[in-house]
Amino acid sequence: MAGTTRNVDFQTMLNEYLPNEIFYEETIKRDWFLTNVERDDSWKGSKVIVPFMGARASSLEFGQLAGAADISQSKPVRGEIPGYKEVWGSLIFNHGDLLDHEGKVKEASFLRILPDEIEAFQTIMKEGVSHQLLNGANFDTFTANGTAGGVIGVKHPERYNINQKIEIDDGDSAVLAVYVLSIDMNASTITVSLTRGGAVADVSAYTTAQGAKIYHPGVLANGSFISLREAILSAANGGSSTIHGISKLAYPALQAIQLDGASVTATNLLDKIFDGYVTVRRKAKGNASKVVMSYKHLGSCMKIIETSKGAFNVTKQPSTSVYGWTEITVVTVKGELTLVGIQEMEDDIIFFLDMKSMKFRTRGGFKKRMSPEGKEYFEIRSTSGYQYIVDSCLFGEMEYRGIGHNAVMYGINY
Repeated sequence: MAGTTRNVDFQTMLNEYLPNEIFYEETIKRDWFLTNVERDDSWKGSKVIVPFMGARASSLEFGQLAGAADISQSKPVRGEIPGYKEVWGSLIFNHGDLLDHEGKVKEASFLRILPDEIEAFQTIMKEGVSHQLLNGANFDTFTANGTAGGVIGVKHPERYNINQKIEIDDGDSAVLAVYVLSIDMNASTITVSLTRGGAVADVSAYTTAQGAKIYHPGVLANGSFISLREAILSAANGGSSTIHGISKLAYPALQAIQLDGASVTATNLLDKIFDGYVTVRRKAKGNASKVVMSYKHLGSCMKIIETSKGAFNVTKQPSTSVYGWTEITVVTVKGELTLVGIQEMEDDIIFFLDMKSMKFRTRGGFKKRMSPEGKEYFEIRSTSGYQYIVDSCLFGEMEYRGIGHNAVMYGINY
């Protein structure tokens, strides 16, 4: 039996069709890293103490006792996370698109618009957060100098959307906010303007020689999550010099194993990965059995496996997520590894991860912003009508409790 048409308000529909719990879980499952890392969603944003053992008691002598004054003691060290980072995403709905002929918000109109908007929004927010957690502050780099005609050569044209606001910066220029006018997927270029839909912007001052990069708005001013790149790479190889306020060089527990990837090629990649894993097992603690790489490298590994089946035994056939990652479990005499290809990964590094050595702390995960009155939208009025804005947020930070359990292969350039 058909039911009657419901005319309900915008807030009721948001509560019914997009509760925070479902929104959070749907966004998380699109991100390999957040799906696999331990999470604590109860953090309220206060300072978090990150303790680790900087040194262990190690006095061992043969045929005699160690002198009382010469006994080495364990040395606990206290790092800290001062507070969370914020990520905000916003959607806007036109009031007129949701109305029926009587001028009331209609459920059918809401459901016609909502699924596509939410699907696209979750993908964009997932990719933005994943880029930050894996690769660091910038989400792309210039591959050619900017031009007076607003054209920028980029490594990843697939990461942009028309009308998207971005910020560009290099070593000797001021930060510039621009909007994406057009995208050429085959030429790997974007064209930008100073206003959304306006004339092209002169970006010729931003050059590859000065390391020009591209950021999400607010990252340069307000910071971003502590990324895997920042945490696991040494300062000499492009990472940070400290983690949670403690110098990495001060304690082995804060030093991930660094594997030089300069000699890696498309044909020896898998051998190099397993050779690196042997080094990791010898030097590092923990079990860094998740090898996370770009799809370029995963493709090379799959070709090697196909042509060298005697050397590499696939114990688990490739499993592909509709959200953008593929996993393959491979075993040799040197051990068993799970190779993970992720769309957001860069080509110059490969991570060897022990997922138990880190945690993502959040204040309730992804959720919609709520006003003191309980509304999860903000209404604005203009001469063209009314609009509803829905803001979603993620307050959180990465906690790295065992950097020394992990490794990275850096400097890959085949």
